[in-house]
Parts: sequence; structure tokens; C-alpha cells
Amino acid sequence: MKALQDRLPAYTVFAAVLSGAGLPIYIYAPKYYADTFGVSLTTLGTLLFAMRLFDMIQDPVLGWISERLTRAKKITITLAALVMALSMIGLFAVAPPINPLWWFGITITGLFTAFSFLTINFYAQGVNKAGDGPEGHVRLAAWRESGALTGVCIAAVMPTVLIGVVADPFAAFAYGFAALTVIAASFMWPEWKGRVDQEPSQISTIIRDNTARKLLILALVNATPLAVSSTLFLFYVESKLRAEGWEGALLVLFFLAAAISSPIWSALARRFGARPVLICAMILAVASFAYTLTLSPGDVIPFAIICVLSGATIGADLTLLPAMFAKRMAAISPLGGQGFGLWNLVNKFTLAFAAVVLLPLLERSGFQAGATDLPAEAIAMLTVLYALVPSLLKLVAIGLLIATKLED
Repeated sequence: MKALQDRLPAYTVFAAVLSGAGLPIYIYAPKYYADTFGVSLTTLGTLLFAMRLFDMIQDPVLGWISERLTRAKKITITLAALVMALSMIGLFAVAPPINPLWWFGITITGLFTAFSFLTINFYAQGVNKAGDGPEGHVRLAAWRESGALTGVCIAAVMPTVLIGVVADPFAAFAYGFAALTVIAASFMWPEWKGRVDQEPSQISTIIRDNTARKLLILALVNATPLAVSSTLFLFYVESKLRAEGWEGALLVLFFLAAAISSPIWSALARRFGARPVLICAMILAVASFAYTLTLSPGDVIPFAIICVLSGATIGADLTLLPAMFAKRMAAISPLGGQGFGLWNLVNKFTLAFAAVVLLPLLERSGFQAGATDLPAEAIAMLTVLYALVPSLLKLVAIGLLIATKLED
């Protein structure tokens, strides 16, 4: 089988582990530290935003470093994977030896610095792996993003599935994640190849490129709705739907729909083109977000249907946009490190923006995590932030994509 010969399953496994250190941590970590250690949501949101400001410097620098790694590339990436695994253990499995807020900051900084470095190198390696063929990037993206979405699915549900099974479900999740990181790093070891036949690119070259710049702006706007819904998902299910205990199952539906849909979107894009297929997916996302505004406490089944539909649209976002950007990087920045440093920064900034804006707004409306007698104003604010804001942002993204004439 050609996929096995090309070692594409190794990309699937590595993507699954990387995704487990990304989005699910934004879903669980703020609520975990608020519930367990009483840390203010506003304080956590501010800290997360400050860390993303640090990323504005860090990610391009990491991209610069990744393009200049040659013989030391394999060992450097393996050490970064070890840092990511240990940081996850520190975040969820170690009782804070210092103030919980400072411990949160230290461990999550280690986690996301390693995550950034690994992600930049992983996607940059994909630029070389996909080659120059017209379908190479979409094919690799289907394998890679299917693994990523499966990893998100598992990471999102494991802490809740383990409740009642083990004494400390978050600690068990952290240790399991560390073990899988070692396995995934072993699978990808042969793929890390430092290239000396290409000159490292300049970040200014990427920013000046019209197509690359348009794709980065589109990625920024289009990723924000997912960041908003991810940040508020647990709060919405617990406080608006009053469906405590359903969080894990609903997250599984969301990310499983994304994982299953990813190769379907990939196939549709190869037949009809990535741009029109992506527009259709965005329209479906707006419809699903808008319907969420009509839900009432106890509407678990309608929300489950929304999770499936909106999850399927995320499969398109996470498969087609990175493939389009990777194809452009192959043309203007073959090493890919600088380009995906910017891409990584854009996607993480949306999560930081969601944290620093939404969590303080929610707290000021009278919302308290875990409270059972929340004021109506707090529930209304939660609903608007979770459902209306992503709908409006997605409409802006659709307008940008329609107005943007991307070169083939």
C-alpha cells in the first residue's frame, strides 16, 4: 500500500499526539484550575493572553531555528517531545508546589513552547513530504488531519471517561499522554531530515507574498469561532444545558464528526476545488452555530446534532486551509519553518483572544464556574458568547474567502 510505503501513518499518529496537547488543554485547563484551585477565570484568561503575546516573538524564532537544523534535528525534536510530555504531567498530575497560578503558567509555557516547536517542524516536514504534485498536499493533509482530529477526540473525552474509574482522572490522562508521546516520537524519528540543499527563507518574503498573506488573515478570522466555542464549551453544557456528565460524550461527537469528515472534505476538494468546498462548510457552520441560540436547558439531543454538524465543518477547516497554505509554502518557502511559525502563531492567537476577552466578560456578568444558581444575565451572556459571536465571525470569514481570489 502506497500510504504505508510513504510512512503516512506515522504522520497520523504524531498528529494525534500533537492535537492532544493543543485544543483539549484549552478546553480543560482553565476550568480545572478554576474548580480545583480556585484561580480566577479573569486571571487565567489574562495569563493565557500574555503567553500568546510571548508567542508573537517565540513562534517566528522557532520557525527560524527549525529551518537551520541539520544533523541535530532528530535529537532536538525528540527532546522537545520529552519537554511536552513532562509539562503535561506537571500541569495535571503534580500538585502545585508553588502558587497554582504560577505553576499553571510555568507548566503550560513548557507545554506550548514544545508544542509550537514540534508543530512547526511537523508541518514544515510535510511541505517536503508532499512533493510538487497537485494532490500531494491534500493527500497528506487527509492522513495528518484525520489523525489530529482523532487525537483531539480522544484527549477531549478521556478526563471525563476516567471519572469514577481512577482516583485522579486528569493525572491518568497526563501519564497516558506522556507514554503516547514517546511512541509517536519513535514512529516519526526516520522522517526528521535536516535539509542543506535549500537556503532558509526570510519571514519578510512570506509576509510580502499576496497569497500567503491572504491565507494567514483568513486563518486568523476563520479559526476564532472554534477558539470561542472551545473555550466556553464545558461552561455551556454545564450551565446552559444543565447537562452535567454529558460533556465527554458531546465532545466525542464533535471531534469524531470532524475526524470522519476530514477525508470526505479532502476527496470533495480534489474533485471540486478547495475554495468552493470550504465555503459550503463555512455556511453549514453558521447554520449550526445560529441554531444553538434557540436551545433551552435539557436540549441535549438537539445539541448533540449540532455537535455533529459543526464538528464536520471543523474537519473542512483543519484539512483544507493547512493544505492550501502548505502548497503555497512549497512554492515560496520550501523549508516551511518560517511559514508555519506564522501559521502556528495565528491559530494560537485566536485561542488567547478568546480567553482574554470572553472569560472576563463572562465573569463580570455574574458567572461562576460550577455554580447552580446563576443569574439570568450570566446565562444570557454565556449563550451570546458561545453561539452568536462564532456565527458573526464565521460570516466575516465567508466574506473574506469569497472576496479573496487565491491563485491555484
